[in-house]
Amino acid sequence: YLLAGPRGSGKTTIARILSKTINCVGRSNTPEPCNQCAQCLEFNSGRSLDLIEIDAASNRGIDEIRGLRENVRFGPSFGRYKVYLIDEAHMITGPAFNAFLKTLEEPPAHAIFILATTEAHRLPATIISRTQRFDFKRLSAAELVGRLNTLCQKEKVAAEPEVLRLIAHEADGS
Repeated sequence: YLLAGPRGSGKTTIARILSKTINCVGRSNTPEPCNQCAQCLEFNSGRSLDLIEIDAASNRGIDEIRGLRENVRFGPSFGRYKVYLIDEAHMITGPAFNAFLKTLEEPPAHAIFILATTEAHRLPATIISRTQRFDFKRLSAAELVGRLNTLCQKEKVAAEPEVLRLIAHEADGS
């Protein structure tokens, strides 16, 4: 998967939720994770061994990608899938992308790759063509106010409408 969009638009959060959802064993016929099974509890606490987060801004070279290629052979520790979240994927070097291409073309059945980036145009076409792309956008101030209202009601918190508008304005769509 390729998640592309501006900072603060939810790419990494959605990747983590997807990782938890596909590994949830308590989920019946709903798209929501149960948040009660062992896998969900591990994801919620940030201790899941089946979500590997890689910051490509710091780990962008061919040696790091070779290490990933070696590790992808090993199955998940606890869940059904091992998810590799590569954040700031546009920072990966050209030679590293070339080394990653074969793994991306033919991943093991237990591995899922999620590339998150703020600059999808910097990814090689060979990588983009092998992903399912989801473009994220900033929310309007009105959408943010609506979401904040919903959260306040759910949490039973009173908030002045003007305060919510100010927060939404300062959030700049994120």
